[in-house]
Order: sequence, then C-alpha cells, then structure tokens
Amino acid sequence: MPENLTPSYEMIATRSGLEHLSQALQNEKVVAVDLEADSMYHFKEKVCLLQMATESVTFVIDPLQIQDLSALKPFFKNRDIQKVFHGADYDIRSLFRDFQITINNLFDTQLACRFLGIEETSLEAVLNKWYNVTLNKKYQRKDWSERPLPAEMVAYAAEDVRYLAALAQRLESDLKSKGRLLWVYEECDHLSRVRPVANDTDPLFLHFKGAGKLDPRSLAVLEALLKYRKNIAQKKDKPLFKVIRNKSLMQLSVAKPHKLLYLEKTKALSPKQISMYGKDIVSTIQAAVKLPANALPVYPRKKASHVPPEIGMRVKALRRWRNQQAKELKIDPALISTNAQINTIAVQNPHNLVSLAKIKEIKKWQKRTFGNDIIEVLGKAGRQRMF
Repeated sequence: MPENLTPSYEMIATRSGLEHLSQALQNEKVVAVDLEADSMYHFKEKVCLLQMATESVTFVIDPLQIQDLSALKPFFKNRDIQKVFHGADYDIRSLFRDFQITINNLFDTQLACRFLGIEETSLEAVLNKWYNVTLNKKYQRKDWSERPLPAEMVAYAAEDVRYLAALAQRLESDLKSKGRLLWVYEECDHLSRVRPVANDTDPLFLHFKGAGKLDPRSLAVLEALLKYRKNIAQKKDKPLFKVIRNKSLMQLSVAKPHKLLYLEKTKALSPKQISMYGKDIVSTIQAAVKLPANALPVYPRKKASHVPPEIGMRVKALRRWRNQQAKELKIDPALISTNAQINTIAVQNPHNLVSLAKIKEIKKWQKRTFGNDIIEVLGKAGRQRMF
C-alpha cells in the first residue's frame, strides 16, 4: 500500500468548498468514491455523506449541509477521470436519485474481483486478504443523517474509501494479465447507466417476496396491509421494516384475524404493535375480506409458452458450454452469460457472427470473446437434432 495514503481527511460542508474541490478534482486521473445513506432509519432514504479520495487526500462531503451537489456533475461526467467504486450499483442509483448525477469512466472493484474469480468480494474481505487491513465496521449501521456526526463516524467513512484507488490499480493489472480487463470496462460502462426504479402505480404486493403463493383473497389482505404500513411509515418517517416486518404481514394475510382477540392469538405482532396498530389492522383486514370476488387482485403470471424441442436442446447445449467455460476460467457462470442471454440466443439461433452481433442483449466483449464458440455450439446442437 502506498505510504502517502494517510488516514487524514478534509471536510467539505459549504458550496464554495465543494466548488473548489470540483475544480481541483479535474486535474486528477483516478478518484475513489463511496457514500453513506440512512435507509435503516428513515422512510425515504437519502445520501448523507459522500467520500472521495485521490492518491494523497481524502475528502468527506456533507450533502445535508450543502444540499446542492451540482458542482460535482462536471467531475462525474468527465471521461478522462476514472471513478472507482466498490459495489457501485446502489451508489449510482442513489447519486442519480438525489442529485441527478451521472457517472462516466466508472471502475467497480467488486465487479473486477468477481471477474478474477475471487469468492469473497466484500471490501472488508478483499482489503484484509491483500493488504492485511481490517476495516472497523462499528458504525456501519449507524444513522448517518444525525448532525453533528461524531468525529469517529466521519473518520470511519473516510477510511472506507482511502484504499480503493490502489486496489483498482492492482485489479486492473491482474485483469489485464488474464485478458479480461476490457470485459470489466464494458461491464462497468453498462453498470454506470443503471437508474432507480420509480413506479408508484404497481400494486405493492408485486415487490413482496412470497406474494405469488397467495390466493386472491389473501393477496387482497396483503395489499391492504402493505398500503397501511406504508402510510404509517411515511407519517412516522421510519423504514417499513421498523413499523411491521414482512414476515408478520404474510402471517396476517394468511390468518386474516377479523377481531382483536384473534389478532393477539396469531402472535404476529408484539403487544406494543397491537397497542399502536391493532384496531386499524383489524379494520383493514375486515375491509379486504369483504371485497367482492370480481374486485380481488390476481397475481400476474406469464403463461408457460410451449418451447420447441430444438430450442430446448440449444439452451442445454449453451448452458453446458457456459458452465465448462466458467470452470476453466474459475469465475461465476453468470458472468460469461446469464440464463436470460442464453435463452435469447437459443430462440434467435444466429448462424454466424453477423447475426449474433445483432442480438442487443449480448455485450460486445461476449460476442468478441465467445462468438465463434457460441456459433459452433449452436451448429452442433442443430446437427444432433437432425439425427
């Protein structure tokens, strides 16, 4: 680890300070980035700290004090500066959601670890293995929206980001030696374009694990309870799970207690929860139970389409090939090709590289690296079908 990486940091809590930082960062080639949010403590999560580190200095930015981070937009858009994240998906979505910040020239060290076949890819595990650095996770689940933040919490946040640039350099070298660096660059470019999903029109049960197993009446109860919980969480500014846990809502949707006595017998809620929400929950369940049959929700299911035997043979052949490649490269099979990509290839059945290139779901590096193999596998599967 470079000796000039020191644990000190500079706090940025004013717009003028942020503007000066943004200008200074334009002279850098690589900047590491991390953030802290408050999803464990509030209904609507938000970015509470933004940490950035160059080779010699770490900066901790306070978005709650500054509010407007638009001064950083030119930096994040600059394609000449590499921005290093670890597990970037959540951070990218959060920065766009809160500040409409888009990112160019992203390098995700966690994704890079996966393409190198590293099994434990958490930042803590990687730094401990390669640099003998132990990250203090004492403040990981603290409320980052508190102000003023204790100095120890800010120091913890700064520590998380200070090693990323050096880690990225090492990972890039290893990827290059294995011929996989361009694979990761393209995957990172694709990752940089993810955006938060904001759809308030869908039923809430569509995003609830296990809802698909419920009958229509139970599904109606679940949807009513989900709406009730969301309303309470919003009023109290609490995350959903701190109002009523999912397991409890599922239990109530099946049991459908229509009286307070029956609600208590389910033991789905604590005495405190029953005291606060019991009567309203019983009323909510009663209303859902009384819905007419034609008003009950139906969980949407895709009809199982008939798969022609030849397509099934192609899928099996492609999966066998994919899994063998993954074994030889010692990486997750899904990195070579997802099941969805394999299904698309099997259906379209390209006969040459030109037709394979037209399948938009397949990335360029996959076509370039495995294109000939894919065409060969499809050809053999077709010949087997003929006999």
